[in-house]
Amino acid sequence: MPTSASQKVFIGADHRGFKLKNLIARQLQKEGYDVEDLGTFVPQPPCDYPKISDRLARKVVEHKAKGILICLTGIGHCIAANKIRGAYAALCYTKRAAQLSRQHNNANVLVIGAKFVQKREIAQIVRIWLKSEFAGGRHQRRFRQIQEIEKKFFQDFEASR
Repeated sequence: MPTSASQKVFIGADHRGFKLKNLIARQLQKEGYDVEDLGTFVPQPPCDYPKISDRLARKVVEHKAKGILICLTGIGHCIAANKIRGAYAALCYTKRAAQLSRQHNNANVLVIGAKFVQKREIAQIVRIWLKSEFAGGRHQRRFRQIQEIEKKFFQDFEASR
């Protein structure tokens, strides 16, 4: 059973990740997570993934929650979600990458490429990612450096407007 701090999980996918999104959402609900599905809600017609990435990343930051995005490769969702200040999306194809993305990088958005993840490992990847905690220590220093890059970028961006 999830802890109260990890209860809320936002999930979203484009048309190529639609089936896997529904499978993951059902599994998380069975495990007691409060899952909010941000779309897409139909497998056809094809949809634009950046809108879903944006919506999910903003919700994750606003609610200090975790999110999961799924598409064919995961690359587009990862790029788009990482444009939102405070969203730290990690594309993970293995259980170990999922674990380390949380422990070392404090990722708050898990991105899955449906084409490249072993079907038998998907549930474990998600479970490990949700249960892993940020390790802090030397990783805290590096995470702060990432936040400083982010802060400077947004300051530079605002100043140039």
